[in-house]
Amino acid sequence: MSSTMTAKEWFLEEHKDSPEGPKELCVYSQYIIRGRWPEAEPTIVTDPYYAYRYAYDIIKGRWLEAEPMIMTFPVYAYFYSCDVIRGRWPEAEPTIITYPSCIYLYSRHVIKGRWPEAEPNIMNNDFWWHDYKDHFKF
Repeated sequence: MSSTMTAKEWFLEEHKDSPEGPKELCVYSQYIIRGRWPEAEPTIVTDPYYAYRYAYDIIKGRWLEAEPMIMTFPVYAYFYSCDVIRGRWPEAEPTIITYPSCIYLYSRHVIKGRWPEAEPNIMNNDFWWHDYKDHFKF
């Protein structure tokens, strides 16, 4: 570590290009800095899970710059819509609709009702289709 470099600068330099960078920088932001770390955001935004966690745990709200990355993975798109947006996220629905467990959870906890457009995609999974029909009583 250079004598002119702070611990925070060193940590960023050490982790920004590593495979574990998004995780390490997100955790450092949450537990050491205890807030946003703009210099680390370009690395954190490269991982859909840690982008979601950063928005939820640190920003405590929407992180528009990360939404394109978060919506690439159905589970994190569901988590983000439920925990961060606290409502429907139409832009991510084409991703969420591809994963039967996310269809069920999104319908139940976000839409709070049936999601007819998604039903053809969940019908092929006996487990989730059964839970979906049972929950919505049809």
